[in-house]
Amino acid sequence: MAKTKSVYVCQNCGNDSPKWIGKCPSCGEWNTYVEEIISKESKQSIQLAGIQVTKEKPVLISQVETTEESRIDTHSGELNRVLGGGLVPGSLVLIGGEPGIGKSTLVLQVVMNIRNRKILYVSGEESVKQIKLRAERLSSDVADCYVVSETSLEQIFVHISNINPDLVVVDSIQTVSTETIESSPGSVSQVRECAAALLKYCKSSGTPVLLIGHINKEN
Repeated sequence: MAKTKSVYVCQNCGNDSPKWIGKCPSCGEWNTYVEEIISKESKQSIQLAGIQVTKEKPVLISQVETTEESRIDTHSGELNRVLGGGLVPGSLVLIGGEPGIGKSTLVLQVVMNIRNRKILYVSGEESVKQIKLRAERLSSDVADCYVVSETSLEQIFVHISNINPDLVVVDSIQTVSTETIESSPGSVSQVRECAAALLKYCKSSGTPVLLIGHINKEN
């Protein structure tokens, strides 16, 4: 049976404490600490898809072999400019902003314009029918894009293994949760753990991931 431990995490800045405290010593906010149960079982549980993370060994910088990485053209001049010329293989890109400003629409429009790439669009907020309707309004062409409505990190990795996409979109990171942490989706611990797992996947597979994240606090 997996070992568990209880920690208190500030929902404002993510600082943790072994016991509850009224004022966060890191950000100064009051009454923001929430108890969260963290599973100590191996992180292999998030690799149900058969995604293996190889152990890197230190090498001399002079011995590192480099190749010209072909960036993925988003067909958006402004987005390409921000990304330095397009999406880099193995990169994790966060598209953040306030709810309702059009992050999902922007990313879906970019996805529909990408050709000759297999794309997995994971939505935790909308059904596949809603995504289909928006895609039809944005483009008349049919991209090689798979859509799934899913909020479980473990199941997302299963879908990734089955499809083996060239690009993964997660909309939004606040809706995704992992079984290794007993707290609600959107909590600091869940967002941090899920984002870290997706980053590890990016680096091990070379597949870029686009994360959509909501910013709903003034600071």
